[in-house]
Amino acid sequence: MLLGAAVLLMTFISDYANRAADQALDRLLSAAALSIAGAVLVEDGAVVVEMPFAAFAMVSGEERVFYTVLGPQGEHVTGYADLAPETPLAASVDPVFSDIRHNDEAVRMVRLGRLISTAEGTGWVTIRVAETRGARAALAAEIVGAALVPVAVLTLLALALVWIVIGRAFAPLAVIDRALRQRRPDDLSSLDVPVPVEVQRLVGGLNNFMGRLEQSTARMGDLVTEAAHQVRNPLASLRAQSEMALDEPDAAELRARVGRIHTSAVEASHLVTQLLMDATISHRMETAVIRAIPIVALVDEVVGRLDPDLRPRVTPQIGPGTDTLVVMGDRVGLREMLRNLIDNALAYAPGMIEVAIAAQTDGTVRLAVLDRGPGISDADKARVLQRFVRGSGASGTVGSGLGLAIAQRVVTGHGGKLTLCDRAGGGLEIVVALPVVDKQQPDKQQPGAPQRKRAPVAGVLLCAALVTALDATSPLSAEPLLFAANGPETQQLAIAGTTDTALFAPYIAAFQAGAPGVAVRYLETDSLALYEGFLAGTLGFAPDLLISSASDLQMKLANDGHALSHPSPGLAALPAWAQWRAEVIGFTYEPAVIIYNPRLMPPGTQPRNHLDLAVLLEQEPARFAGRVATYDIARSGLGYLLASQDQQISSQFWRLAAAFGRVSARLSDSSPAILDNVASGELILGYNVLGSYAFARQAAGAPIGIIVPDDYVLVLTRSMVIPRTAPNPDLARAFVDFALSPAGQQVGAGPSALGAIMPGSAGIWTPERISMLGTGVIQPIALAPVLLVALDPQRRSRFLATWQEIVAPGRP
Repeated sequence: MLLGAAVLLMTFISDYANRAADQALDRLLSAAALSIAGAVLVEDGAVVVEMPFAAFAMVSGEERVFYTVLGPQGEHVTGYADLAPETPLAASVDPVFSDIRHNDEAVRMVRLGRLISTAEGTGWVTIRVAETRGARAALAAEIVGAALVPVAVLTLLALALVWIVIGRAFAPLAVIDRALRQRRPDDLSSLDVPVPVEVQRLVGGLNNFMGRLEQSTARMGDLVTEAAHQVRNPLASLRAQSEMALDEPDAAELRARVGRIHTSAVEASHLVTQLLMDATISHRMETAVIRAIPIVALVDEVVGRLDPDLRPRVTPQIGPGTDTLVVMGDRVGLREMLRNLIDNALAYAPGMIEVAIAAQTDGTVRLAVLDRGPGISDADKARVLQRFVRGSGASGTVGSGLGLAIAQRVVTGHGGKLTLCDRAGGGLEIVVALPVVDKQQPDKQQPGAPQRKRAPVAGVLLCAALVTALDATSPLSAEPLLFAANGPETQQLAIAGTTDTALFAPYIAAFQAGAPGVAVRYLETDSLALYEGFLAGTLGFAPDLLISSASDLQMKLANDGHALSHPSPGLAALPAWAQWRAEVIGFTYEPAVIIYNPRLMPPGTQPRNHLDLAVLLEQEPARFAGRVATYDIARSGLGYLLASQDQQISSQFWRLAAAFGRVSARLSDSSPAILDNVASGELILGYNVLGSYAFARQAAGAPIGIIVPDDYVLVLTRSMVIPRTAPNPDLARAFVDFALSPAGQQVGAGPSALGAIMPGSAGIWTPERISMLGTGVIQPIALAPVLLVALDPQRRSRFLATWQEIVAPGRP
């Protein structure tokens, strides 16, 4: 087996070496393709590529390299036209790797796309880069060779150790075997032999089994003894009566004796039945599988199984709220317990029998059987719960003295309590209290998880709508706002974020509904101020959670080691692009849109894509002079993120930027400010406004129109980061879990319009519905290290300088 395992290990190592070599060199191959993609331009409507020198510097200098660039319709632009013509064109920026043959050589190829926008429309340019596999084979062979020697040495060493160790390891089992063989068959005492620690668990298991076997054997012996003792009297009576009946000449006396024989037979049958049931119940209390049993259904089942002539005497009384009560236990045991109680009442009491069910406030259900019989004296109440004991008033009635004992055993085995009480007005009341669970309650939480109530969703969404309508124009808070706890405050969660307080308040309210005693301190600020203030320690308090729409700045914080990892259970359903290393976690789905004033831009005149917007501003500069707004990317972290993403995706970006400069576009660092000015008519258009703010404002009645571009749509997610310096990281983790939960996602999908990111969420603003508002390509801004490229100081400085020169020349 060890030799076979060594062969399998070497096979695995060989496969791993090939995969590791591919993984390592695939990164360089995709980097080469990405550098070529970055050089793709559109000039005079045609795709052109100025091949970067660095593209082929990234791949091995010993390998042959092939490349090709194809236009949106598959037309050849440059490179090797015969490179993998059968493979499909690219449809995303994600690299796709494949092993093919080119010129009769095995090569590794990567395929990816670059989205471009021309006058004819939007399409994907396909970039393919391939290299021969010599370097990969050499790297894989090196890994295999380095692993071969230690594997061989360890295999030989393991063979020697196994040979020695197996003999010593099994020696204690021989000791146990001898000790068991030397025992008498009836000796079930604990095994006491000297064995090593490793075998003590086996000895303990054997002793435990023999102990349970001894108990079972003793119980069976007691049953046999009791049965023999209890059955002897009715059988002796039957024999005596039958012998006398054989010699009885008088017909009347013979009939009387036959009646006594029948009574003794009934008593013996009842006793045997009860003895067998006692044995069955004793066994089931130890081995039965616990199941959920609706208490009302149990009562209906027992009453329904009564003899037809006795059933009319039993009246169930179902109390309010008991139809959802469930007892966890053994159905057969509970059924026989209740049947015994009802049979006793029917046997000893004339008239109607009541079976009452009532819910109790202490988490139990009260099950009572009430009759109008002679009752049981106080002196007998404790005695009759013992086996084979009957009350003083039981003479003349067939019975075994086991019914109440069986019921007591079942109730005790289910964690309940059985009580005998005198019924008001005469009679007996047998009360059984059993612990219950509500079948409609939510699933139990994992041990140690904080108890959390489900927030009333309708109330949260209504709160969101009212707050949005009444306070959507509230300015940034200079000081954190305190949201008081529901009840006495026990903890305080500190959050610094860029979301408008009015839109974020429903999240806080819903979170606090499930976390009583937690107050929330929330500071609203700008994305750049949040990033710089946290690093400088000037936010005014130590935040437990940072929430920002500027995902690149959040990535920068995490990449520089300022974030704690939190593998929330919600990450499993979160799209892969919306989280990074469980340190930066998105929870909303927000498109960047164009807004306009419908009164100043009638239907049919609005631009439907980025190129239309540029053409419109170029053709009517006087009309739009000073009446178009976009982000000031020098002051707004979100604005810079959107602009840098626009520049990567669209070949029309700088043309649009020049159009903004031609109409002297206003620059703002706030989406709400742009929305206010468009709604008032001071502005006609607003570009790259967050769709979440626009949808919420429009739902509140603001006179604005919203355009989801038909060429491509940037979609971002507000991301959460738990700082390493957080005073209350557990509270921050609880909020992250809530934001990703169905309750948190429903807040985002409601009138707050921040958008749910989880697929299949319930509400208005789901990712599926938002994606259907436009016909363009949905381009999520993925939480990935590539976002850090735009934050390079020199690159950012050059980008801002070019933007300033084109969009706002001469303006400070």
